[in-house]
Amino acid sequence: MLSAITTGKQSAVNGGDLSEDDIFEVLSNRRRRYVVHALKRAQEPVEIADLSTHVTAWEVDIDPEDVRYEDRRNVYSTLQRTHLPKMEEKNLVTIDEEENLVRATDRLEDLDIYVEVLQSTEIPWSLYYVGLAGIALSLLLAVATGTPGFATLAPIDVGAFIATAFGVSSIVHYVVGKRTRLGTSERPPELRQI
Repeated sequence: MLSAITTGKQSAVNGGDLSEDDIFEVLSNRRRRYVVHALKRAQEPVEIADLSTHVTAWEVDIDPEDVRYEDRRNVYSTLQRTHLPKMEEKNLVTIDEEENLVRATDRLEDLDIYVEVLQSTEIPWSLYYVGLAGIALSLLLAVATGTPGFATLAPIDVGAFIATAFGVSSIVHYVVGKRTRLGTSERPPELRQI
């Protein structure tokens, strides 16, 4: 399962903000996520050939130096004909067709995109926090009603436990979130073990 959380400023370009639907439409395709990741890492315009090499390397899990022309030909073609024009239409990139360069726009740069990659046995952070809140509420009710085994706990102890549990969880969430932001590491988040 893959979910994306977007935050950050959304610039008003060409008459409006980028809608959530627009963001999710762009992120719904793995190749476009890889393009976003590569462009957010780049400090300058990227040649479409270099971009297709990196996307191909990520798709087949090899080093970019090992990508052959035959391997990246299809990726290059679909980037040039489909994915990059769609991203340009949303004003996320600009394409210089004469020089075969693509550049992230301010609209893309202003988006912080977190990708939460979940295995089938993992739960999303939102569900984790709901569960933690449920445990905290149950513990508070058990102490307040004098449930055997919990009646000896002082409210301050319960409050300290709950604050610590949420504090530690939020620190871990922050650290994991930094590692799952598109454009902050060598490989896209969905290809790394977290």
